[in-house]
Amino acid sequence: MSATYLAALARTREPGVALRRFLALDATVTGANGLAYLALSGPLGDLLGAGSGLLLGLGAALALYGAAVGLLAGRREPSATGVRTVVAANLTWAVLSLAALALWLSPTTAGAVWTVAQALAVAGFALAQHQSLRERQSARS
Repeated sequence: MSATYLAALARTREPGVALRRFLALDATVTGANGLAYLALSGPLGDLLGAGSGLLLGLGAALALYGAAVGLLAGRREPSATGVRTVVAANLTWAVLSLAALALWLSPTTAGAVWTVAQALAVAGFALAQHQSLRERQSARS
């Protein structure tokens, strides 16, 4: 995900539109990732060096989380508390992913690259959502 693409998503004159767009993008990517883990846990487990049981559990959690973020994104005015919860969850996921890589997981090279890449993407979502929420709140002041 490039900075240019994120900037294009954020361009709007309406307060809150960028926030909803970043939430929707997060929901889409997270939900798709979860569904891929559910549908392809065996082959993805082999590629990434993770057990299929782990990917099934993560897939179910990510699919549900993606759906919840999608519901929040679909609201005309996503609640600040809801957005803060998503930001906190995303930051927690990013930190735990990197900690698991360092302390617990023994992935393939592809799995290690994937773990770092998705942690950075999720942290990027958190940053964009946090900034968009601040801008929405500033526009109301």
